[in-house]
Amino acid sequence: MERSSEKMEELSANEKKVLLALANIGRKASIDEILKNSGLKKESEVTNALSWLRIKGFVDIKERVRKLYSLGKEGKKLAEIGLPERRALNLLVKEKQVSINDLKKVLDEYEVPIAIGWLKKRGWAEIEKRGNDVILKLTDKGKEEKNKRLIEEEILLALKNKGWVEVDEQKIKALKSRRGVIEEREVTEIEAQLSNKGKELVKRGIKVEEEISQLNSEIIKTGIWKERKIRPYDIEVFVSPTYGGKPHPLSLLKEEVREIFLEMGFEEIEGDYIETSFWNMDVLFIPQDHPAREMQDTLYCRNVEIKDLDERILKIIKEVHENGWKTGSKGWRISFSEEEARKVLLRTHTTVNTIRYLYRNPHPPAKVFSIGKVFRRENLDPTHLPEFYQIEGIVHEKGANFRQLMGVLREFYKRMGFEKIRFRPAYFPYTEPSMEIEVFWNGKWMELGGSGIFRPEVTYPAKVKNPVLAWGLGLERLAMLKYDLHDIRQLYISDLNWLRKVSLV
Repeated sequence: MERSSEKMEELSANEKKVLLALANIGRKASIDEILKNSGLKKESEVTNALSWLRIKGFVDIKERVRKLYSLGKEGKKLAEIGLPERRALNLLVKEKQVSINDLKKVLDEYEVPIAIGWLKKRGWAEIEKRGNDVILKLTDKGKEEKNKRLIEEEILLALKNKGWVEVDEQKIKALKSRRGVIEEREVTEIEAQLSNKGKELVKRGIKVEEEISQLNSEIIKTGIWKERKIRPYDIEVFVSPTYGGKPHPLSLLKEEVREIFLEMGFEEIEGDYIETSFWNMDVLFIPQDHPAREMQDTLYCRNVEIKDLDERILKIIKEVHENGWKTGSKGWRISFSEEEARKVLLRTHTTVNTIRYLYRNPHPPAKVFSIGKVFRRENLDPTHLPEFYQIEGIVHEKGANFRQLMGVLREFYKRMGFEKIRFRPAYFPYTEPSMEIEVFWNGKWMELGGSGIFRPEVTYPAKVKNPVLAWGLGLERLAMLKYDLHDIRQLYISDLNWLRKVSLV
């Protein structure tokens, strides 16, 4: 008996009324029937109570989806004046044969092709071309069926002056294909009945008391709360989760990275997606025969020209590649192609932003970064994307050194939440010395980007005489670690379940 009392405490007054109504009806009942028998005033009160009773296991609910139809604007018109083919047939019966111009006298212009199509399909008319005119001739079948009512006409009459009604789908199919004739909507009908658990509870007796389920200022002011029972709250009861709006995880990570660099005293810079091969590669001392320049690795743009090449700088970079110019290097010792330099492409890295910045601002000090999209001809797989974000940055100041570069990157990743960080020697065409950055995550070391000090072949043509510390890091790779993903594509496939549940803290 004590257990029954606990169950009763779980039920609201409306839920008790619905249970008693179902017990009184004694079978499956619709929302309307329950509304009439329960004493409730609103349909929403019944549906809300049923929803909770189903969750608690006291009722079984069966849902049935019905398709209802009504006449649209065009359908109402046709119900009054008849189908286009019927009006055309009436004219044919009278005249035996008619021209297109004759049809336009009894039909609107847009109805003429509709009528001709149906006359031909139903076999009511034959079509003949005479010079520039089209003539329709009445057939024997047209004569025979002149007074025969079509299924479409029966439906139009049946729906005329009515609201939403059920109609056989096969019969209404032809009318649905005509624009504006039929409107359709789906209605879900609910039938409910007591479950075995609900029947047992009703047998034990249900007492309906007026109770307060939600306090408000009026109840407190008037003192009604003293006279009525206040329904207890069960903080462990199941409720459907509510998902509020929140930023996309990748957008939030971008903001986190941006804030860290700004806090570290950096300034943000931006650049364009479309660049010349000159600024994207040549200025960075990437040889013109480097594999990365080939069509299978870089996305080149057709029929596009960028006219921002400074001929003086172009001449210097040409010498840097061919003989080293004044850098102390021998260059690549291969012929430099200006045609290759002028090719237009989608930038393959954001280093192009920092090198352009150095050419505009050759004097120290400078600490800048950028977060931007880059594009490469990559095949989609769990660790590669053809379009992704790169985190780029430089420190340009007197006495800058490799140890300082390690310190900057170590501080950045520490603020990102990585405790174990290490550096490994690496090779990149435009930095020397160079290194890769790795962090320890989930029991293994993960490579997250490259860094180094810009070579003299990169800085001297820009009139930069002091060391420039540079790095390029992958944002998506960072996101994979932060959100524990094994497939980089998951960041972009809009999996709502994952987006709702992923922790952003």
